[in-house]
Amino acid sequence: MGHQVIIFDFSVIRGLWETRVKKSKERQRKEKERLEQSALEKIKQEWNFILECRKKGIPQSKYLKNGFVDINEKNLDTRGKNPELKKSHALSNGVNKEQNKFIFQLSGEQWTELPDSLKEQVYLKEWHVYNTLIQTIPAYLALFQDLRVLELSKNQINHLPAEIGCLKNLKVLNVSFNNLKSVPPELGDCENLEKLDLSGNMEITELPFELSNLKQLTFVDVSANKFHSIPICVLRMSNLQWLDISSNSLKDLPEDIDRLDELQTLLLQKNKLTYLPRALVNMPKLSLLVVSGDDLVEIPTAICESTTGLKFVSLKDSPVETIVCEDTEEIIENEREREQVEKEFMKAYIEDLRERGMCKYTYTVTIHF
Repeated sequence: MGHQVIIFDFSVIRGLWETRVKKSKERQRKEKERLEQSALEKIKQEWNFILECRKKGIPQSKYLKNGFVDINEKNLDTRGKNPELKKSHALSNGVNKEQNKFIFQLSGEQWTELPDSLKEQVYLKEWHVYNTLIQTIPAYLALFQDLRVLELSKNQINHLPAEIGCLKNLKVLNVSFNNLKSVPPELGDCENLEKLDLSGNMEITELPFELSNLKQLTFVDVSANKFHSIPICVLRMSNLQWLDISSNSLKDLPEDIDRLDELQTLLLQKNKLTYLPRALVNMPKLSLLVVSGDDLVEIPTAICESTTGLKFVSLKDSPVETIVCEDTEEIIENEREREQVEKEFMKAYIEDLRERGMCKYTYTVTIHF
C-alpha cells in the first residue's frame, strides 16, 4: 500500500488569506467610521478638548457657546495671544513641577524591590507604588519623616516593618490587595493617620489593640479578609466615619457598636450575619447601612423605620460558582480580582445613591458577578 501524499497549492491558500485580510480591514475601517460618527466618540472628543483647554488655562467662555463645546482648534491658540493666560499657565506648570518633586511613583511588574536611590530622597511627602512584584518595605522607611501619603496597593507585600510607627505625619496608608496576614502594633504610633485601607489582603484576621490610639482615623477599609468580629480597636476609633468590613466572616455585631457615634457609612455585605443589633438605631449620624440579606433572619423594625435619614440597603447575593483549581494561589488571586470588581461596583453604587440625595429608603438589590 503506497503512501498518501497531500500537495497544497500555496498560491491558492495565500489568495484566500489575502481576501480574508482585505475583508477584515474593511470591517475595521467601517467600525472606525461608525465610532467617529457616534455620539460616544463625539463626547470623548469634547472631554479631551475640555481637558486640553484646562491644561492650557483657557477659560470656559472661550470654548463653550450656548452650553455646547466648540472644539475648534483655534480656541487652543487663545493662550498664545493672551499674555495673562500664558503667564498663569507658566506659573501653574512651575507649581506642579515643584509639587512633583515631593512625590515618588513606581509601577510595573519589572520591579521586585524598591530602587536603592530612594533612601536618599527623605524629603518625599508621598509614595505611590502599585502593580509591582515588591514583597517587602525596607526599614529605612523610618527616615521619611515628612511622609503624608503611603499608597502601596496591588503589590506582593507580605509584611509591614515596625519602623512604620516612626511616620508621625502620615495621614493616608493604603496597603490594599497585597499579601498581608497581620499589621504591626507600631502602626498605632501614627497618631495623625486619617485613612487606613487594608482591603483585599484575604488573610488578616485581627488588628492589634494598639490601633486604638488612632483617634484621627475617619476611614477604615478591612474588607475581603478573614475577620470573625469587628476588632476592639476599631470600636475605640472615636472619629470614624466610614467602616467597610464587607466580605469577611462576621456572624454578629457587638452590642456596643453605637460607641461609633460619628460613623456615617457601615458596609457589612457578604458576611454571615443572621441578625442586626438594635444599637444601630442609636447611631445618630449613620446614614448608609449595607448588608447581605441571604442569612438575615432578624432585622429590628426600628432600622427600617428610622427617622434619622438612614439608607438601609439589603443586597441579595447571587450564588457564585466555585472555581475548581488545584493551585491555591490561583484561587486566592481569582477571589482577589473578583473583590476588586465588586469594590468598584459598590463605590459607583454608593456615589449614585448620594447623588440622588434620597433621605430614607430601603432597597433590595440583586447583584451578579
